[in-house]
Amino acid sequence: MERKTLIDDLERVLLTPEEINARVAELGRRITNDFRGEEVRLVGILKGAFMFFADLSRQIDLPVSMDFMAISSYGKATKSSGVVRIIKDLDNDITGKNVIIVEDIIDSGMSLSFLKENLISRGAKSLKICVLLDKPDRRRTQIDVDYVGFTIPDEFVVGFGLDYAEQYRALPMIGVLKPSVYSRKD
Repeated sequence: MERKTLIDDLERVLLTPEEINARVAELGRRITNDFRGEEVRLVGILKGAFMFFADLSRQIDLPVSMDFMAISSYGKATKSSGVVRIIKDLDNDITGKNVIIVEDIIDSGMSLSFLKENLISRGAKSLKICVLLDKPDRRRTQIDVDYVGFTIPDEFVVGFGLDYAEQYRALPMIGVLKPSVYSRKD
């Protein structure tokens, strides 16, 4: 029997590696232009944003410092619970810093609203949000996102850092996961 690959679990490829790379480069140029002459602190949200974060940081032609946070609102579910928990906090003070939250995806907006308020309360000079993917049809709270890679339909996507049950993160593309994969009873 031939072994199945992770790509076989995709209904279709939504964004190719080439499309992602081109858009990340464009976002890097925009951030560079917006903050010309200043330093920025990128705050990557683990685990999903790590690939986007790494690629984006290499496209920003400014002094860049980096930090990470880990939050949870999903657990092993496919939908957010709406309750946000900080699992890993920042290692460094952001007082007086230009902070850009780098996140893989915004859907309900609850997690990013929480993070934005939390980081502003810590004295950031400015706070911007950069997301690779935006699912506006799932929004439950109003939040302004400053940099958006792609607006996508309300489908369950994986790849390029996004996972389902800790799988599919390493796929170089973003694809729609077959519903049969996440509706299986284990």
